[in-house]
Amino acid sequence: MPDPIAPEDARTALAGVHVALTTPFAPDGRVDLDALTAHCDGLLAAGIRGLVPNGSLGEYESLTPDERRANVEAAVGVARGRGLVIAGVSAPDWRTAAGHARHALEVGADAVMLLPPTNHAPTELELVDHFRAVAAEGLPVVAYNNPFSTRTDLTPELIARLAAIDGVMAVKEFSGDVRRVSAILERVPHLAVLCGSDDLALESALMGAVGWIGGFTGALPSETVRVWELGRLGDVEAALPAYRAMLPLLRWDATPRFVEAIKHTIDLLGGRAGGPPRPPRRVLDEEDRAVVAAQLAVARAAGGR
Repeated sequence: MPDPIAPEDARTALAGVHVALTTPFAPDGRVDLDALTAHCDGLLAAGIRGLVPNGSLGEYESLTPDERRANVEAAVGVARGRGLVIAGVSAPDWRTAAGHARHALEVGADAVMLLPPTNHAPTELELVDHFRAVAAEGLPVVAYNNPFSTRTDLTPELIARLAAIDGVMAVKEFSGDVRRVSAILERVPHLAVLCGSDDLALESALMGAVGWIGGFTGALPSETVRVWELGRLGDVEAALPAYRAMLPLLRWDATPRFVEAIKHTIDLLGGRAGGPPRPPRRVLDEEDRAVVAAQLAVARAAGGR
């Protein structure tokens, strides 16, 4: 089991590019753990820092508890000594989320990622209860701000309050407003801010985010790692051509069809972690598949691939 991440080390420990993993499904609809394992192995070999199973891209809401546990165990099995595992534990209530966090701790994950309660718009006190209960399980918590899926916006003021909870060490910021990076760091300078919006990655790096939990980072790992590292160095001139070329593709990450678009991109690249999503999601229609293919071609050409 890995040593726990100390609060003062969070900004260093969580630095780099992470992947919100897809969940690949076999033709019979079951989770394809062999494909997931192979995908994780390839990502770490390409320079990815951390693996994030059971996030929004992983279709966590359509998975059974056993499937969620199996995804975490698969990622941990590949990542040992090679990278981090940040297990998605989001759920309608904190008792369920805490159970997922307990399992993640038992199998050796490094941290957990947690949305606000997903069954209603909580009060501020309910938010604090939710995050405190999950943090009490013992793993560092990455608070996940995704107001589009939860109807709850973790504003910088709310994040500052959550950061006062022992164990809440980072935030994945997916509001779509890059000004949030500075606003959060002004209030809680020690917090590890992680970019959650693929099409704001370079901007977030320049404004002080230490890491990026991305969707397309799982399709284009080496390309996104290069852009991120250049951004953290402040080398906009070197990063911008490839980033601009990727942006039309990256913008799918902020649309309702992000799962389908990212899985289709992985398919086009010959990866095993794409394939169809779990119903009620459907594969992209022919027109959108052609758009993704054209955008991918531009992105890869700019990266010299």
